[in-house]
Amino acid sequence: MTTALAADREPPLVRGPGRLRRLRRDTVRYRWLFLLMLPGLLYFALFRFWPMYGARIAFKNYIPFLGIDGSEWVGFAHFQAFLSNPDFPRLLVNTLVIAALSLLVAFPLTIVLALLLNELRLHILKRTVQTLVYIPHFLSWTVVVSITALLFAIDTGPLWTFFAGLLGTDANMLADPDWFRPLVLMQMVWKDTGWGTIIFLAALAGVDQEQYEAAVIDGAGRWQRVRHITIPSILPTITVLLILHTGQILNTGFEQIYLMSNSLNRTVADVFDTYVYFAGIEQGAYSYSTAVGLFKAIVGLVLIFGTNWLAKRFNQQGIF
Repeated sequence: MTTALAADREPPLVRGPGRLRRLRRDTVRYRWLFLLMLPGLLYFALFRFWPMYGARIAFKNYIPFLGIDGSEWVGFAHFQAFLSNPDFPRLLVNTLVIAALSLLVAFPLTIVLALLLNELRLHILKRTVQTLVYIPHFLSWTVVVSITALLFAIDTGPLWTFFAGLLGTDANMLADPDWFRPLVLMQMVWKDTGWGTIIFLAALAGVDQEQYEAAVIDGAGRWQRVRHITIPSILPTITVLLILHTGQILNTGFEQIYLMSNSLNRTVADVFDTYVYFAGIEQGAYSYSTAVGLFKAIVGLVLIFGTNWLAKRFNQQGIF
């Protein structure tokens, strides 16, 4: 009885001040980590979240002199105009073809290269090869396209001479619509395949080496070890990156496509990214081009949720 009365007289437990003290203590303790995190937070705040405020012009007839709030609200009129535009099917096909080439060719090549690098036992050779395949990633697309123009220049380019002799053609490959997609794919593979191996090599470094030793004792060959140990071990990483790549399927990259396109190959070179530039910057259709960009973002979001759901259905690890 006495204990119960004493309990009744005790003040309620106050959690707020304790949590605030803990928060202040952790902030002071990890202040340098928070300082290192600050540039990344500022980047996303300024270039990812703040522009969402201006995305409202996709639903307005934006006039710069009137401002966003003063412009007329038109709802989904710009989306309807884009989906009913005669250029929409061509833009969609061109974008999906380039995205499919990246997803079905460039992405698997990244995994294959990571597996090959992982099998190198001489560390000096491994580090040298890694450095060589990383270097193209740090070149801008302007440099890459300039190198491509030199290699495929008519009559003087070494690769033009090679393919012309192999295929028996004297076509201008830089202006030929049939050569646009292969050239873009070769640029993607050369520039980004090596850099993409970093994540897979990090995942491969975490594979339990005792599994390989047990497999060797059981008589498993190198290919069997790769098939039954290495690939299953990095499958969660592959699944997560595949989901993220699927969400970017409509983002083919503006700079590369814009620099590679010209008046002769524009039928296959026009994609959503370049269309937004031409409509928004050159023609001044700000609301319309914003609607196109917002359409891409919505489709990417749906694809991320869809592929994540499929991954869970096949008992794979998703991103959420």
